[in-house]
Amino acid sequence: MANRYFITLLSGLLCTCVALWLYFVWQKPHMAESTQILTTTYDVKVVPGAIQPIPTLKAIDEQWVKLGRALFHSPLLSKDNTISCASCHNINQGGDDGFPVSTGIDGQLGSRNSPTVLNAVFSFRQFWDGRSPDLADQAQGPIHNPIEMGSTFNEVINKLSKAPEFVATFERLNPEGITSQAIIKALVTFEESLITPNAAIDRYLLGDSDALTQQQKRGLEKFTSFGCVSCHQGVNIGGNLYQRLGRISEVPKKLLDDEGRFVLTQHKNDQFVFKVPSLRNITLTAPYFHNGSVSGLEEAVTIMAKGQLGLDLSKQDIEDLLALFEAFSGQLPNESGADK
Repeated sequence: MANRYFITLLSGLLCTCVALWLYFVWQKPHMAESTQILTTTYDVKVVPGAIQPIPTLKAIDEQWVKLGRALFHSPLLSKDNTISCASCHNINQGGDDGFPVSTGIDGQLGSRNSPTVLNAVFSFRQFWDGRSPDLADQAQGPIHNPIEMGSTFNEVINKLSKAPEFVATFERLNPEGITSQAIIKALVTFEESLITPNAAIDRYLLGDSDALTQQQKRGLEKFTSFGCVSCHQGVNIGGNLYQRLGRISEVPKKLLDDEGRFVLTQHKNDQFVFKVPSLRNITLTAPYFHNGSVSGLEEAVTIMAKGQLGLDLSKQDIEDLLALFEAFSGQLPNESGADK
């Protein structure tokens, strides 16, 4: 048991070093490139340790945010005018829809749990299988997916062109008026604004020793020493690497109904491999895992500890970790003025 604990800890430290290297070599240049194109910039602070404070918004084009918000909440993006982005991503309730899988046009059910849109800008890939490299590519997926919105840009542009408020706004912001590129830019800029700063974990990382309770501090120590940070680290406490479900031990069969990235790549090594989800606002985003088959955090923690780390946690361990997860929730975006 001692050897297993040592190996797990060593693995966690190694993965943490790799994650930090990835952050500096890939993530920061990637964010700079993206924000230069879309005129959005963030204030990034780096601290010692695997978990990093979330960047705060420094500058963003509010006019494009407003247009993006309107598009995000508009059912005109779907073929039958019944589904909007907000149908599956409720910003006021964690950025997802609270169901195991989402419902698209004609009542069709998707095959994967809707991930939160909050802080998605800081993930290194989009979707559970990582098939989209950034938000601009991701935004096009649901619009064209036949069981989500089932539409095309031509259809969307045609409908938006009949809405005077959209026509006027697009013409004001974009010399070419309503185009697919402008639609994508608006949606992406809006999503770049959907960050949740000021979580207790961020205040603690930035020097406020009283931001966490004693139990949460115990949870953080265990989160680190158990090796949870080998996958859940960086500014999104996840979202910056891929990992195989059942890395060390078996996981429940209900989690093996989907072969993950293998479906996309057909590479044997990608079987049951998924993008590690962010743990930010995790208490707000039940149910859990790629298929939404786990309703509670306690069960999710137990499964992950056993399957990914080879650990059987005590009741106190689980309670301490769950207390820590409360500290991962930040300030939700203000959507009181969202265009419906």
